[in-house]
Amino acid sequence: MCSEILYLWGEIGDTAVTVDKTGITGLIVAKTAFSPFEIIEKLRGILKERPWEFRYTLRVIPIEKVVPTDLREIERAATELASKIKENETFRVTVEKRLTKVSSKDMVEAAAANIERRGNMTSPDKIVLIEVVGGFTGISVIESTDILSVVKERM
Repeated sequence: MCSEILYLWGEIGDTAVTVDKTGITGLIVAKTAFSPFEIIEKLRGILKERPWEFRYTLRVIPIEKVVPTDLREIERAATELASKIKENETFRVTVEKRLTKVSSKDMVEAAAANIERRGNMTSPDKIVLIEVVGGFTGISVIESTDILSVVKERM
């Protein structure tokens, strides 16, 4: 999977990408100089033209900020990114956590603490995505279409 990511990012033009294993089977992280949303769109283009290039990569999730897995840091980063949620838009906080004992409920409360927008658990305009892998937490404000799901998009 790491080799596939290096190849695909190279096809996009990012020769400085770094890829690391997380210690969790099937989960890797990649750091790029490109915008994570730009990467998703370019990968989506490759997937439409040459779907056979994606053998191991099943999902690509854009991460805007990485912070230590600490509730104050999560709150601070979510507050900064929340400016992407317009006044008339709704939001939901979604937590995917691995290798941590910090409760999802506490993370949701920390992330939403300073976001002065209406919540909507079923069909929000924006999602405050919190991806935790041990001591590191990735945070993004995304729309559901910002995640590249290879299997769904092949159908």
